[in-house]
Amino acid sequence: MFSFIFSVQRYEIVLKLPNVNRVFFGGMKINPNLFCYSLGLHYLCRHFSRKIMFIAQELRKTNIAEYLLYMWQIEDTIRAFGCSMGRIRREYIDRFDYTDEQKEEETDWFGNLIRMMNAEDCREQGHLQINKVVMQQLTELHLQLLASPKFPFYNAEYYKVLPYIVELRNHGASKEENEVETCFNSLYGVMMLRLQKKDITPNTQAAVKEITTFIGMLNDYYLKDKQEGLEFE
Repeated sequence: MFSFIFSVQRYEIVLKLPNVNRVFFGGMKINPNLFCYSLGLHYLCRHFSRKIMFIAQELRKTNIAEYLLYMWQIEDTIRAFGCSMGRIRREYIDRFDYTDEQKEEETDWFGNLIRMMNAEDCREQGHLQINKVVMQQLTELHLQLLASPKFPFYNAEYYKVLPYIVELRNHGASKEENEVETCFNSLYGVMMLRLQKKDITPNTQAAVKEITTFIGMLNDYYLKDKQEGLEFE
C-alpha cells in the first residue's frame, strides 16, 4: 500500500471564504460563486487545533506528494485573500481554535510566504521557489528510476500513465511542463472540482486512479531515497 492515496475526503474541511471574488487555480483565474477550499489534509480533519504550519512541516518529512499538494493549496489560499496578511489573520487564522501564541506563529509563517510570493512575482499565478525545488527533486528522481533497470514496476506503471499524460496535454495541459508536474496538476485540479461538487467524467476518474498509483510509487521511492538511499546501478 502506497503512503500517498489521493482522496478528496482527506481534504474536505471546507469553509466559505467571505468576500472572495477571484481565485487563481493552477495558474488560471476562476470566479466561482462559492470557493470551497480545504484547510488541510487528514491530520487537520482529526485535529482542528493542529497548526497549518505544523502540518506542512510534518508532511514535508512523511509524505512529499501530499506536502506539495498542500503547499499549492496554501498558495491559492493566500491569493484568495488578495495576499493580505490582515485578511488572512482576521478571516482565516482566527477561525481556528488556536492559542494566541499559535496564532502569532501562524501569522509569521503566512507572512513569510506572502513576502516570498511578492518577491518571486507569483501573487497571481505560479508556484513558490521552495515548491518548485520539490517538484524538481521529484522529476529528477523520476528520470533516474526510468533509466535504471532495477525498478521495472515503476517503469511499467509509468507506461500505464503515459497515455493519460498525452491526453491531458492534448486537452489543455501545458506541453512545457514535465510529466510529473502534469500528473500533480491533474490531481490538484480534480481535487478542487470535487470540493466544488462538480461532475468528474469517467475518463477523468480512470486517469486519476492510475495517476494516483504512479505518484504513490514516486512518493514512496522519494522517501526511501531520503531515508536509506536508492541504488540505481
